[in-house]
Amino acid sequence: MVVFHKEIDLNTVANRPSYHDVTSDVTEALASSGVQNGICVVSSPHTTCAVFFEEFMHDKNYYGDEFLQVDLNEALDKIVPVQRTEGQYHSPGPKHIAYGMAKTDPDYPAKEWTMLNTDGHLRSTLLGASETLIIKDGNLLNGKVGYIYFVDFDQTRERRRKCNIVIMGE
Repeated sequence: MVVFHKEIDLNTVANRPSYHDVTSDVTEALASSGVQNGICVVSSPHTTCAVFFEEFMHDKNYYGDEFLQVDLNEALDKIVPVQRTEGQYHSPGPKHIAYGMAKTDPDYPAKEWTMLNTDGHLRSTLLGASETLIIKDGNLLNGKVGYIYFVDFDQTRERRRKCNIVIMGE
């Protein structure tokens, strides 16, 4: 059995969810793996990010978001409003704020407001951190219009994110 891993680096935006079509990265990884039959897992290690499988929409808004993603944002806004201030949600509590403020990350200096991302955590929980697709005869079984997307729902600031692809099979 072959186990093949690829990591994708992604840059996100601030003030809105950041969507990334990773379908071509996945098909390139599949070609490199040589796997003919098996499974492909696409996963996020970040707790405010999700991976989902959806139909490609040709129409996009001025930010480059497909209309189905805009619709998803509007639906999620009704269920999980964007966190605008402390106290809007129970999270983050004082212990978690203290933990976050003690972290030392030169790329992301600790600021209390950067921890106001409970909506991102809840949205990613609803969609899930990974997708698993079947590989048959060297092809990813994603249909003719099925695409794989990585989304970062943390809208507090720009970030560098990772998306993992694992392909297993023969």
